[in-house]
Amino acid sequence: MSLEPLNKAEIEEFAKAWYNYLDVHAPQVDFIHMLSDEELYMVFPEATLQGLASFEAWYQGVIRIFFDEVHIVKVVEPTINGNTAEVKVVVQWEASRWIPPARFSDRIKLDAYQTWSLKRSAKTGKPVITKYTVDELKYHDGSAKL
Repeated sequence: MSLEPLNKAEIEEFAKAWYNYLDVHAPQVDFIHMLSDEELYMVFPEATLQGLASFEAWYQGVIRIFFDEVHIVKVVEPTINGNTAEVKVVVQWEASRWIPPARFSDRIKLDAYQTWSLKRSAKTGKPVITKYTVDELKYHDGSAKL
């Protein structure tokens, strides 16, 4: 089966859709198709994940910590190589969290610099994330820290 090359517009839409799912704390079943079920590897500041089960456990944890989330995609720069791509992503992330017994919640505002590896799935014909690395976090003035 010959797979079509990935393209920039499709990758940009993919990134926007990914962050929309995260913003609304969508059930994993709604967006798990965006992750490779064979070779998923994700590096976050607080955890390194391998495989869908590891992602699912991490996701269930973070949606119980952060609320009022907003992701604004600032940069999506793919380097496409046929049906694979390396993508530099910059996303502004804002989220609130409450750490008991604090009187108030705090607000995190930062730009996350990331590198994704995508491939076109032979099963679905759609892009999937195979590797997702948070390279750097740049906090905005006045932001709470993770």
